[in-house]
Amino acid sequence: MTGDYDAVIIGGGAVGCSVARWAREHGGRVLLLEREDGLLQRASYANQARVHNGYHYPRSFLTALRSRVNFPRFVDEYSDCIERGFAKYYAVARNYSKVTSEQFATFCRRIGAPIAPAPSEVHRLFNPALIEDVFLVEEFAFDARRLAARMLASLEALGVELEFGADVERLAPEPDGTVALRYRAGGEERQVRARRAFNCTYSQINRVLHASGLPLIPLKHELTEMALVQVPPELEQVGVTVMCGPFFSLMPFPPRGLHTLSHVRYTPHGWWDDRGGPLGRSLADLRASRESNYPRMIRDAQRYLPMLRHSRYVDSLWEVKTVLPSSEADDSRPILFRRDDTMPSLTSIMGGKIDNIYDVLEELEEERASVVPA
Repeated sequence: MTGDYDAVIIGGGAVGCSVARWAREHGGRVLLLEREDGLLQRASYANQARVHNGYHYPRSFLTALRSRVNFPRFVDEYSDCIERGFAKYYAVARNYSKVTSEQFATFCRRIGAPIAPAPSEVHRLFNPALIEDVFLVEEFAFDARRLAARMLASLEALGVELEFGADVERLAPEPDGTVALRYRAGGEERQVRARRAFNCTYSQINRVLHASGLPLIPLKHELTEMALVQVPPELEQVGVTVMCGPFFSLMPFPPRGLHTLSHVRYTPHGWWDDRGGPLGRSLADLRASRESNYPRMIRDAQRYLPMLRHSRYVDSLWEVKTVLPSSEADDSRPILFRRDDTMPSLTSIMGGKIDNIYDVLEELEEERASVVPA
């Protein structure tokens, strides 16, 4: 595949697909390069599949509000990719929680998020010595496989060119202000030029920058594990999150018909930054010889929700989670949208939640409005 493009997007996750669609809708020739053999194969798949509605961020009011704004938009646009057929409960722990139940309820009312007391039969599922209160909320899950099919169909209908198995090796500025992208695909080296390039590779953002001799962006990475479990019948149509501290979350995972079990303490298997960490190492290398933390997860989680002792472990989802260091203090999830100072034709973009695609689109529109006369 050769030729010049108006935009080349590196990375076929939810953010990369959304940027590619935006670029094509604004005219010109667009190419999306994806390292895997299909769309949404990595972080967009291996996560809790939560469509956030703000509840998860009582310590970051702005993140919560953005989720509240984006939630109905995502649910409406991708309604056929949404799993609604379960009840979602947020429980507040008596000890070690960063919020009380009263504070959590007040926070939800402030952001306009639906919240109601959980039924008494649901309360009885929890250990009252450890759980202060339980609330029924409105939160859904998305099916990453259906979402990938939807995004693929949309990109193909728009005429976005797609190339899978494409590993970008280097970006270089051209004298005319464009950027040259060198990549390998199908066992051969290829090169294209583009007026703009968008680096949407999530945990691999700095790998692309480093290979191109460009400054790295401060990012923190964690090797994460989420257990896939078969829950007892009483929990099959239920999701649970215990707030807000070193606790667990249980969410339906539609692609597998199972639940993910994650734990703030045991999901991470170590962290690093790209200044001294394993830059460019594969996920397989990172998880080599790592034992599952599921026994620790379930042992702690069943203290709060005793019925979980009847769960059956099936598998684990392993992935690298990447956040901005500034997010560590308040658990916020701002997007990264950074145009490179030394190569202005290159923009690196990252979001930590599925609904961040709309924050990215707003940034793109604002940028466009600032350079295109009204």
